[in-house]
Amino acid sequence: MRLWFTILILITSNYITNAQYAFEGSINNDHWQNEVFLSVMEDYRTLNGINSEQIISKVTTDASGKFIFSGNQLESEQRIYKLHVDNCDNNNKNGNHFQGHCEESKSILFIAKNTDSISFPLSFDGQMFCDVKSINPKSLVFIKIDSLKEEMKFAYSEFNSKASRDLNNKKWFKTLQDYGKTLNEPLAELYIYSFLSDRTNQFHNYYLKDLKENPYYKDLLSRLKENYPNATYTKQYEAELKSDLFIVSDTPNKNKSKFNYSLYLAGLLIVSIGFNIWFFIRSKRKKIKNQMDAKKQLTKQEQVVLDLILANNTNKDIADSLFVSVSTVKTHINNLYKKLNVSSRDELKYLFTK
Repeated sequence: MRLWFTILILITSNYITNAQYAFEGSINNDHWQNEVFLSVMEDYRTLNGINSEQIISKVTTDASGKFIFSGNQLESEQRIYKLHVDNCDNNNKNGNHFQGHCEESKSILFIAKNTDSISFPLSFDGQMFCDVKSINPKSLVFIKIDSLKEEMKFAYSEFNSKASRDLNNKKWFKTLQDYGKTLNEPLAELYIYSFLSDRTNQFHNYYLKDLKENPYYKDLLSRLKENYPNATYTKQYEAELKSDLFIVSDTPNKNKSKFNYSLYLAGLLIVSIGFNIWFFIRSKRKKIKNQMDAKKQLTKQEQVVLDLILANNTNKDIADSLFVSVSTVKTHINNLYKKLNVSSRDELKYLFTK
């Protein structure tokens, strides 16, 4: 009995040590380019954009459209990730997905951690990312929220009068906020908050009024600090909440027309610039750390080959420098590609571009 117990412990320990994520799925190669991108979303105000600084991996689909991301470099606690495909041309300045926009693209947001396995199958009607399956039930909460938002759009489309819009605003603001609470996941509530508090939509006035009266927002901050103390989302939400509470707070001068909005906007701009600088520096440091961790997987000879590739040497140049055959160089390069999860020199250079 003790022998079996020892074997079980060893198997379990080995699994935990080598635990890794696997995100797999299919796309329609006839419609999309055969490249799929994986991004970690550290700014919840840019969830709908395409930011090259947030891309952490890229894979090429096979002939049937299947793709898989795998490894063990993700965070051990849950973060927001995005998979996206597009038909942008990097050589076209008006349609470059690395410039933050692409007219024809499709993406999915999900929650995951380093040990999750998630499947994103192609649905019968050709739409991407339906019927998602995951070992982590929290992975699917964004999809559930988006489904509820689709119901909301239908309700707004029935009558377009001002009275109907006002009633729907009040109803759906509370419906979405209450639904977020039932999901028992602060990141899901943050996803809803970012929508309801967006200054460009019809809910913003309701949000400001609710912020003044409802303790929910401070409670959400407490839950974020408890569950995600080191996440950028928590720091960003705390800064935004402090700024918005200042807007709605009563001032000694009750004449609100005399409120110094220029001073407020200047302060908000400074906070925003400071956060973006901090985020940029943190992203750079994280990328350098990832590069160092990636190099640790390589042998000394593979590291030398990597440095020569990054210096734009050809296979023959590398062979001459190392006094080996070209076929030996190709073997080293294939090993590099496998260990670093890339498939070309361009991807390799992008991975190690500071």
